[in-house]
Amino acid sequence: MLRRRWGRLLLMEHLGFLAGAPRHLLLTGKGGVGKTTVACAAAVQLARSGSRVLLVSTDPASNIGQTLGVTIGRSITPVPAVSGLSALDIDPQQAAEDYRRRVLAPLEGLLPDRELATITEQLSGSCTTEIASFNEFTDLLADPAATSDFDHIIFDTAPTGHTLRLLQLPGSWTGFLDDGRGDASCLGPMSGLEKHRCAYRAAVNALADPASTRIVLVTRPLSSALREAGRTRDELAMLGIDADHLVINGTLPTGDPDPLHTRMHARQQDALAQCPENLAGMHRDQIPLRPGTMIGTDALAGLFDGEVQVPAAPGDEPRAASYPGIGALVDELDARGRGLVMTMGKGGVGKTTVASAVAVALADRGHRVRLTTTDPAAHLEATLAGRVPGLSVDAIDPGIATQAYRDHVMATKGAALDEAGRQALAEDLRSPCTEEVAVFQAFSRAVDDAVDEFVVMDTAPTGHTVLLMDATGAYHRETIRLAGGMETPSTPLMRLQDPEHTRIIIVTLPETTPVLEAAGLEDDLARAGIRPWAWVVNNALSAARTRSGILAARAATEAEQIDAVTRRASRLGVIAARGADPVGLAALRSLVAQSEHVS
Repeated sequence: MLRRRWGRLLLMEHLGFLAGAPRHLLLTGKGGVGKTTVACAAAVQLARSGSRVLLVSTDPASNIGQTLGVTIGRSITPVPAVSGLSALDIDPQQAAEDYRRRVLAPLEGLLPDRELATITEQLSGSCTTEIASFNEFTDLLADPAATSDFDHIIFDTAPTGHTLRLLQLPGSWTGFLDDGRGDASCLGPMSGLEKHRCAYRAAVNALADPASTRIVLVTRPLSSALREAGRTRDELAMLGIDADHLVINGTLPTGDPDPLHTRMHARQQDALAQCPENLAGMHRDQIPLRPGTMIGTDALAGLFDGEVQVPAAPGDEPRAASYPGIGALVDELDARGRGLVMTMGKGGVGKTTVASAVAVALADRGHRVRLTTTDPAAHLEATLAGRVPGLSVDAIDPGIATQAYRDHVMATKGAALDEAGRQALAEDLRSPCTEEVAVFQAFSRAVDDAVDEFVVMDTAPTGHTVLLMDATGAYHRETIRLAGGMETPSTPLMRLQDPEHTRIIIVTLPETTPVLEAAGLEDDLARAGIRPWAWVVNNALSAARTRSGILAARAATEAEQIDAVTRRASRLGVIAARGADPVGLAALRSLVAQSEHVS
C-alpha cells in the first residue's frame, strides 16, 4: 500500500474498500479513529470519479460540516467545491421534535390537556430521540425513492457501541411490533412506529445484503482500537451482517530516528502484529498519518491519492511547551474527600485513560473509589490491568441493567398479577424502550453513591452523553410535575448541577474537531445548568520533545487549540504524547506523577 521514494510516501490512488462500491457504504469504529475523515474523503473521491454521492452522518455529535468546510443541516445540502456531492446531518434533537409534533398534532383538541401533558412528557425522553433518529436512518437505507438522485449513500456513524445499538434497532422493533405493542408506558414513543414496520424489515435486509451495503470498520494501529474492531465484527456477525473491509488509519512511516517517533512506530507495529484473528481475513487498507489537519475538500482529496509529503526534521533542538499537568486536579479532588467525577468528550480523546488515572490516584491516597462507565464500548479492566486497594470497577452494561430491571419489575409489580397479567407485563418489558429506563436507573444510582465515596464515571462519547443528560432532565421535570408544589426530592439533575457534588472534566485532543466538539458539549451542559469543573488536553505532541518531521508539523498546529481551551477552562491539565499505550497501573500513575508543569 505504501512505498517510500525521495522522502515522500506514495499512496495507492484507490483504496480497496471503494473498489466496486455498492450503493450503501457504512463506516463504523471506535471513537477517534478517523471515521468522519475517511467517510468525507471517500465521498469526495467517489464524487470526483463521476458518481452522485450523499454523505449522511448518524452521529449525534456530527462534524462532517466542519470536516468538509461547509454548513450542513437536516436537509440535503450540495457541497459547492465538489460536483455531485451532497451531505446531510441526522440531527437527533430536531428529529425528535418533529416526531413529537407528528404524534401530538392529531390529538390536540381531542384529549384533555392533562392527558396531552402526560403523552408529551412520555415523548421527552431519549427513547423518543432514538426512535426518531433511526426512523430517518432506515428511511434512507430502505427507501430507494428517497435517495433516487444518488448512486452512493455513505453513512458516517457514531462510535461503535452506539452504532451497534442503531443497527440492532430495526430488528428489535420489527420483532416487538410483530408480537405486541406494549402498554401506556411506551404509548407516546411507539405511537408512530407501526407505519415504519415495512421500512424496518427492508433496512434489516439491506444491511445483511453485501450487494446493497458494505460495512467498513475503521481503526487505528493501536491495540485498543484493533480489539474493538474485532469485537465489532463478531457482534455484527451475530446480527447477520458481514463486515469484510478494514481501514487502518494513521500509520507512521519507518526510518525516522527521533526517539518519540521510533517508540510510537514500534507501538503501532506491535499492535498490528497482534491483530485479532478475526480481522486477519478482511480486505485491508492502510492510510498514513498526515502532517496537517484534514479539513476542507482539497485536503480530503489528498488522503486517498497523490503524494504524501514527509516534512523535514526541525533543525533546532526540540523544546516542549510548558503546560500544567493533571496532578493539581487530583490534589484538589483529594482535598474534597468524596463526590462524583465525570469525564466527558468526543470518542477516542482519552476519557477512559483520564478517568482511570484519576481513580487510581485517589485510591492510592486512601479514598474509597468506584470507577464505572456508561460507554458500551469501554475497556476499564484492560486499561487498569491490575488491582488497587479501595478501588472497585464496574460498568453500566445496557444488557445486564435491562435484565436486572425486568427481573425487578416482574418480582414486584408482577407479583400481584395473575398469569395473563404477568405475560402481558413480560411482553411490555420486551420493548427496546425498556433499555432507556434501565440504564438511566443504573446511572442515577451511581450519581447517588457519590454522597459517601468517590465515583469516577467514564462516559460514552459526546452525543450519547448528551442524550443521557436529556433523560436526566426529563426525569427531573416529571418529578417536579408530580410533586405539585410540594417539597421536591433531590433528583440526579440537581446533583449534577451541584458543584459540591459533581465535578465534570471535559477531555479533548489539541486538534480542531475535538476542541470544537468539546466546546459544543460545554454549551449543551450550560443549557442544563451544569458547569464543567476542568478541562484536560490529552496526547499533546507540543508538550513532548520530538524532531520527527511529521510529529513536529502536527505539534506546531496545537498551540491555537490549547489556547482556545485555556480561554474556556477554569482549570486545565495537559498530558504529553507518549510512545506507549497508557495501560497498567504504572503507566496511569505516571500521568499524575508528572511534574506540576508538563515539559
